[in-house]
Amino acid sequence: QLQASGGGLVQAGGSLRLSCAASGRTFSTVVMGWFRQAPGKEREGISCISGIDGSKRHADSVKGRFTFSKNNAKNTVFLQMNSLKPDDTAVYYCATGKTRFGCTFVPGDYEAWGQGTLVTVSS
Repeated sequence: QLQASGGGLVQAGGSLRLSCAASGRTFSTVVMGWFRQAPGKEREGISCISGIDGSKRHADSVKGRFTFSKNNAKNTVFLQMNSLKPDDTAVYYCATGKTRFGCTFVPGDYEAWGQGTLVTVSS
C-alpha cells in the first residue's frame, strides 16, 4: 500500500513537501511516479524516477520547481514543490510502476496508487 501525505493550503510562491510511504513492498528498484488531478481535468503525470538507474523526468509544467527524491531505507519517496502557483492546485498521487525502468507519465503504466493528498495554492 502507498500512503501519500503532506498536502495542504499554501499561498502562491510557497513550498510544500509531499511524502509517499510504501508498506508491504519495497520500491527501491521499481519505477515510481507522481501524478496530479485537478477538478475537471485528466490525471497528469508530473514526475517519475526509474528503478534501475534512478534517472528522473519532470513534466514541463513543473520543471525547475519540483524535485523528486527517494529514501530507499525508509521506503519513502518525496516531491519537493517550490514556487507553487494556483495552477498547481490538485489532488496529488504517488504510484508504483509495472516495470523497473523507463518511467513514463502514462497512468496505465502504473499498477498501485496512493489515496491522494490535496494541494491548494491560493493567489
